Parts: sequence; C-alpha cells; structure tokens
Amino acid sequence: MASGIGSISGPGAVDDKRLRADGLDATTYPTRVLQKLHDPNISIEEYLHYAKITRNEEDHLYGPGSDFTSGSGPTMTFIKQKILRKQVDNTRRESVTRPRLSVSAQGEGQIVRADETDSGNEKTGSGRKYEPMAISDDEWVQASRAARTATWGAVFYLITTDILGPFSTGYAFSQMGLGPGVALFTVFGALAGYSGYQLWRMYLQLDSDRYPMKGYGDIAFRVYGPWFRHTCNLLQSFQFFLNVALIVLSSGQSISQLSKGNLCFIVCVVVCMIAGCIIGQIRTLQRFGWLASWAVFLNLFIIFATMGVMAHSDPNYKLYAASNPDFDINHPDPIQVSGAAPPGLGIVDNVNGLMNAVFSFGGATLFVELMAEMRRPMDFWKGLLCADILIYACYMVYGIYTYCMQGQYAYNVSYQGVSPYGWQTACNIIGLITGLIAAVLYGNIGIKVLYNNMGRDLLNFPLLESKTGKWIWVFFVPVYWALAWVVTQSVPQINTWIVLVGAGCILQFTYTFPPFLMLGFKAQRDAILPGEAFDPATGAIRRLDSGVKRWWRGFKKEFWWNLFDLVYYLGSCATCILGLYAGFDSMVGAYRNSPNLSAWRCESPTG
Repeated sequence: MASGIGSISGPGAVDDKRLRADGLDATTYPTRVLQKLHDPNISIEEYLHYAKITRNEEDHLYGPGSDFTSGSGPTMTFIKQKILRKQVDNTRRESVTRPRLSVSAQGEGQIVRADETDSGNEKTGSGRKYEPMAISDDEWVQASRAARTATWGAVFYLITTDILGPFSTGYAFSQMGLGPGVALFTVFGALAGYSGYQLWRMYLQLDSDRYPMKGYGDIAFRVYGPWFRHTCNLLQSFQFFLNVALIVLSSGQSISQLSKGNLCFIVCVVVCMIAGCIIGQIRTLQRFGWLASWAVFLNLFIIFATMGVMAHSDPNYKLYAASNPDFDINHPDPIQVSGAAPPGLGIVDNVNGLMNAVFSFGGATLFVELMAEMRRPMDFWKGLLCADILIYACYMVYGIYTYCMQGQYAYNVSYQGVSPYGWQTACNIIGLITGLIAAVLYGNIGIKVLYNNMGRDLLNFPLLESKTGKWIWVFFVPVYWALAWVVTQSVPQINTWIVLVGAGCILQFTYTFPPFLMLGFKAQRDAILPGEAFDPATGAIRRLDSGVKRWWRGFKKEFWWNLFDLVYYLGSCATCILGLYAGFDSMVGAYRNSPNLSAWRCESPTG
C-alpha cells in the first residue's frame, strides 16, 4: 500500500467549484436519500430495479455519443437551475417531507411497502415558522448525481496513488526467493484485480440514484444486513488506525536515521505524533488533494534514486545487524540470491514475505468510495485494469532489482537499507513528507468512519459539520494519534506490523470479503423466479419460497463460478490464519532475540 492517497478531483475529474460552494459534494445528499440508505426493509429486488434504471440513465447521459460536457448539459443545467437555487435560499429554513418505509408480511412470501408521511416545522433564530417544502423524486435523484464527477482516468490515478508502494517488495523477495516471489506476486496481483472486478459488478447492480452507495459497508449491508456492515466498518477503522501507527513508526525510524541515532527514539516518534495531531485537525481533504498528488512523483524519485545507489554501494550492514544480533558486521557474508526458497528460512519467514505481497496489493478498501464519485461507474474497470498492470510491473522491476542488488540484506523500508548517509538523508526526508501526508489522510478517513458509523449510529453523535461535532473532532484527533503512538512504541517492529495489518485487515477487504459478498449477492439475485420482480407502482414483491431452498437455487445458477469463489474465499481465510500466526510468532521472536526491539527504549530499532 502506498504512502499517500490522492483527491478524487485529480486528472480527468469534473471540478465544478460552484456545486461544492453551494453544499453539494460527495458526502452531502438530500435528507430523503440519507434516511433510506440503511433501511433493512428494502429488498434486493428493489435495489436491482433502481440500479438498472440508473445505469441506463448514466449510459444515456455520459456514455459514448452523449452530448455531456464538463459543467454543462441537461443534467448540470437542471441541477443549477432547480436544486441549487432551492438549497441556497432554503438551507436554514426548510423541513423536508420524506416517505418512511414500513414493511409487513401479507400472505405467503408477500412483502408490501406502505408510504407514510413524516413532516415537521422548524424554527429559525427569530422564532418564525416555515411550512415543509417537498422535494420531488427527480430533484433528489439529480442532487445525488451531482456528487458524481470523476472519470476512469481519475480513478486510475487514485488507485495507483493509493496502492503503489514498492518499498517492501525487495524484502518480500528476500523472504520467498525469486521463483516463489514472482509466482506469488503474480497470483496475488491477478486475484486483487479479480476482487476489484467483483466489487465493481456488485456496485453496478446495487447502487442507484435513489439508493446511492457510499462505502464498502454499504455492499455488506445490502447483501448480508446490518451485522456485516458493522463488521466491515469496524475492521476498516482498525485498518486505517494500524496504517497510521505503521507510518508513525517508519517516520520515527527516518528521524532516528537523520539524527544518526543521537536522538532518543521515543522523541522521534513523539515528533511524528505531534505533527499528526496538528495537521489532523483539518476535517476536509480537499486542500490535501494537490499535495497528495505529489506523493506519486516523490515516491518515483525515491525508487530511481535507491536503484542507482544500490548498484554502486553495499547494503546497510549496520541496519541489518540491529535486528540480527548474531550478525558479524566486520565480516559480512556475501550477498546471496536464491531462485527457490532461501536456505535457512522457515515457513514463518516465507509467510512474512507473502504478507508483504498482500500488503502491497491491498487497496480494495477504498474502491467503493471511488466508484461512488464516478459519473459513469461502468468505466471503473478501465482504471482498475490499467492501475493493476502498472503496479504489478513496478513491483516486479523494483522488487527483483532490490533483491538482486542486496540479497538477504534487503530491508523493509528499502530506502533505509542503503548505506550512503547522504542518500539515506535525502530519501528519509522525502519519505517523511509522503508518510505524513498518508498518515493524516488515513487518520482522517479512519476517524470519519468511526464517527459516522459508530458514533452516529450507536451513540447518537451530532452531525460532524455541527458545532458540537467539530468540538468532538478536535478532542478525538489527538486521542487517536496518541493511541497510535502508544501502539508503535510498545511494539517498534515494522516487519511484524506489516504482516499483521496485511493478514488481519488488508487481506480481508481485498481477498476474503469480495468472494464472500459475491456468493451471497448472486445466490439472492439468481434465486429470483419469473413473476417475482419488484413492482415500483405498489412497492411490493411476491416470493414463492424462502430459506435454504432459495439460496441453493441461486447458488446452482452459476455453479462452477460460485464454486471457484467458494474455494477462493476459503483459501483466503486459511491464508489469514497462517498470516496472523506468522505475525505473532515473529513478534515474540523479535522481542526474544533483539534487545533494540524492546518497548519504550531510547535505542532505535534501526541501530
């Protein structure tokens, strides 16, 4: 995973500043939309019905041959003339009349939806009352569409920025060997692309202007219900928290190298934590967009610089000795490159290398968020395929090159494993910049996921945009970063953290959850019999059966494909268990064998 994520308003995006200034953005929808995003009474037939309508409208408006142009066309004109004028004039004095859904069973397999009206009045500061203002279906559908402006070119840029992070690939090859490394990187790269394809297919068939999807948890909700949505949201928040902790640790190591070990390592990490607490107070990410875009070019500079340095200098033997106390720094063994599994390494070491490959391709966590901002999500596959090929090529070239130049001494993070101090300094400074950008972005997203899905749903927190919500944010940001600091200072072992984050979180979102979701989605979709279609006029559906029989009928519809997904899912679960075991075993071994890795010490783990 890369050390930075960009803004959706990157290359290829339609950036209408007036839309955002008037209150329409990727997270702002009319009240009627938000009230029904997580209604458990909405059937999958209804999601499928409105998704099909939305895809047809998107193809007509934005597909090949359409007259859509940036900031113009019938859709944008409609929004500007009808939606924005009402929102600007009535933002502080409107109460929206909206339907609430109630579902009751009538007869065998019968689901009937009844619309009820929920309206109210709202007082302003002067005490005046205003009548509720109804917003038509066309208006709120168009308002939800106003947030979708990105093209597949922007998605390619964002996926590459988010996932591309090759600085652990050389270490991964040193733990697996050239042959197994190439094979496993290829397999995991292909499976990551396939998982992205699965998420894309489900998104197209479940998202609509009426029921827009905003995050990974929305797919989980519409396939399996609220329990899986909360599972995904909790794990997603945990992943972002561990990403912040990992970047804080690597940044602390960079500062320690810059000071030549003269600065206490605890202080090095505290500096990163304080910087995150200050910059993390920014709640919106729009101002970070252009800065995060530079992370790609800065990382490319580090790649080319370290490749040149590795070709003309020895590995950083001092750094290797810090984590291998039996190593004789005065008489180092010659560099060894193994075509098969390197000798002297066990299954735990091989799995650690494998988890670095998983970590390198992890990025599906944000795919739904990216599709949610595309004006034509049908084109997502283009950005995904191009990004996957480019990322794979970079990993192969840089990973193999690093391993061939440094052999068993390849270090994770690679630019800290070069021996010339001048180049260490240059790369560490750049790495600090990109790392801080990434940590703030991950922290921002992680806190928002916690706030919106846990605080709002379970603890009835106010809107984040409210005055109280802003003060909660101000208080929670330093708590979040302080906890990340405590975690990293307690276990200052970067290889272990990469394995644990890869196996416990990234593996799930990229490899485990997509086939599991696809199995549940297709079983429900393909179980629908003729005559069971959703009736938009009455809001009712009729099902002829239910239970295991219905799920089995859906599973048999595409039996061999579903069987492959089932094997894929079970294999991913087994890999998760193996990765967690290897991570914890490595953590125990690191504490036992290397005194510099003890918690809360001034000595740097980099030596």
